[in-house]
Amino acid sequence: NRIHGGVISAVLDAMGSLAVMAAIGAKHMDETLEKRLERFNRHCTIDLRIDFLRPGIGEGFVIHAEALRVGAKVGNARMEFRGIDGKLLSTGTAAYLTS
Repeated sequence: NRIHGGVISAVLDAMGSLAVMAAIGAKHMDETLEKRLERFNRHCTIDLRIDFLRPGIGEGFVIHAEALRVGAKVGNARMEFRGIDGKLLSTGTAAYLTS
């Protein structure tokens, strides 16, 4: 029931990326669907920092991600990786290319 740090990093990166992509989509609701989907083609991780606070041990986990800012070129997100009991196991921050 122990999850590897690489898996935690990958999951936090994916959820942070998804949060920024959702914010990009919401920010550009006036554009056509094709134009919004085109914006996602250039989306990638620029910088990722993960802080491992406790071992990832448990039967299940909860991940929370929030887009902090989505600018013309860069979007930022903050992520949390928690046990099902709510205990904070890891945190992450990331920057993503948005254009």
